[in-house]
Amino acid sequence: MAGTRRVCRNVELCVCVFLSSCPTDSGYTKSYQDHAKKKFSHLWSSKSVTDIHRHFHQEVKQEECDHLDRLFASKETGKHPRTVVIQGAQGIGKTTLLMKLMWAWSDGRIYRDRFLYAFYFCCREMKELPAVSLADLICREWPDPAAPVTEIMSQPERLLFVIDSFEQLEADVNQPDSDLCGDWKKKRPVQVVLSSLLRKKMLPEASLLVAVKPTCPKELRDRVAISEIYEPRGFDESDRLVYFCCFFQDPKTAMEAFTVVRESQQLFATCQVPLLCWLLCTVLKREMQKGRDLALTCQNTTSVYASFIFNLFTPEGAAGPTEHSQRQLKGLCALAAEGMWTDTFEFGDEDLRRHGIADADIPALLGTKVLLKFGERVSSYAFIHVCIQEFCAAMFYLLKSHLDHPHPAVRSVKELLVNNFQKARRPHWIFLGCFLIGLLNKKEQEKLNAFFGFQLSQEIKQQFEQCLKSLGEHGDLQGQVDALAIFYCLFEMQEPAFVRQAVNLLQEGSFQIVDNSDLVVSAYCLKYCSSLRKLSFSIQNIFKKEDTHSSV
Repeated sequence: MAGTRRVCRNVELCVCVFLSSCPTDSGYTKSYQDHAKKKFSHLWSSKSVTDIHRHFHQEVKQEECDHLDRLFASKETGKHPRTVVIQGAQGIGKTTLLMKLMWAWSDGRIYRDRFLYAFYFCCREMKELPAVSLADLICREWPDPAAPVTEIMSQPERLLFVIDSFEQLEADVNQPDSDLCGDWKKKRPVQVVLSSLLRKKMLPEASLLVAVKPTCPKELRDRVAISEIYEPRGFDESDRLVYFCCFFQDPKTAMEAFTVVRESQQLFATCQVPLLCWLLCTVLKREMQKGRDLALTCQNTTSVYASFIFNLFTPEGAAGPTEHSQRQLKGLCALAAEGMWTDTFEFGDEDLRRHGIADADIPALLGTKVLLKFGERVSSYAFIHVCIQEFCAAMFYLLKSHLDHPHPAVRSVKELLVNNFQKARRPHWIFLGCFLIGLLNKKEQEKLNAFFGFQLSQEIKQQFEQCLKSLGEHGDLQGQVDALAIFYCLFEMQEPAFVRQAVNLLQEGSFQIVDNSDLVVSAYCLKYCSSLRKLSFSIQNIFKKEDTHSSV
């Protein structure tokens, strides 16, 4: 009997151990997974800006699951907590990756033995919240108000917190430890709660996955113990071809468009970003419908964005825009310029009204997809991509003087160019200078004149020359000048006579070539240089064999 009791007791202990480690021990995990699966299936389609998800991301492939699993495969023995940072430019696929992760976890395809619960926090949606506790944030994600928070927190080593768009919170991860919070029941500003998670003041045993833009990780590296930084690569070459075929549907049309884009190193590189691949396909489809030469549209990046914007603001079948659509676009250009100078990328209703965009205009602008809306209680708006904001900001300078702008932060063309050519320029200024100079191209001037119905400012060329001349004459500024940024602007203009005149105002040049686009642009401009006295550059990663592994 004693032996039987011992056997029964051992079996009982084994059952207890099994149940305590089983992901669905109380049914709570299964209930939450069912809820999360429905939620992220809905978000996948309803929050997608474009139809990319229908064409391209209909399911999470096995190789993607394998990669997601590896992100939290501990390098040491045991299941240590990991903090993984997903870093990448806007539109490259960070949020898509996180949604795939949540969907795959809720479907039991990843982390089955690692995480009982995975909670997705979108910082854009949380930044307006009043003081909250971590328990409150979990309750927001739970399918009903009675979330079993105590049970969830009882095994913190089996929790994964997925934090999207962390930079949106503008949280100070450098704050002293005394300002952080270790109590998951205590209400604090949401910035403090998430910083406390990241700094391991709260639930140090939990794992985190944090998505940020490229400008954010430096401060994270300083104060957060990061296990790994992963950079999504967006569409590889085969992905781009598949997307073109799905978008155009007719194989012949798809290959015609793809071939034209493939011949432009810059545009083909742009297609690495799924959202911009959609934008380019949208432009090409409209141009084909009008019987226009795709090679002219794809001559440079500026031409593509100009076609995209002017098509959006020209009614279907009309020869030109209405006065109302002209006024709307001018308002957006002024709004965009203000945002670029103030580092603002989300705007409220009052911001739009201040630039002549009435509440009644907003549904139409959202319908064109030039603007996106965020939030429910407090609405905010953003350009569909920062490149669109940069393009509209550049157009502002051809429509008006900075002195006509109501915001004092908006500066002159000369100051814009000087800022743009500095090596330590504003991190969000990627294409602003290129678009400004690209719009001076003769064909782009014709588009602008046709759309707005009047001759636009012609002074920017002279200001550009004066800026280069000033930089060339001040030797002490040479080390601060990014010659490649100047070359990109000149490449966009595509006027050999002006390029030759402009580059010969410089006496020194120093830059780094890090991709094929840099190589093409620098080669184009350097062949016109005859006055350079000093040239130094380095080439990195250009001649390595391209990795053909599928992106996540």
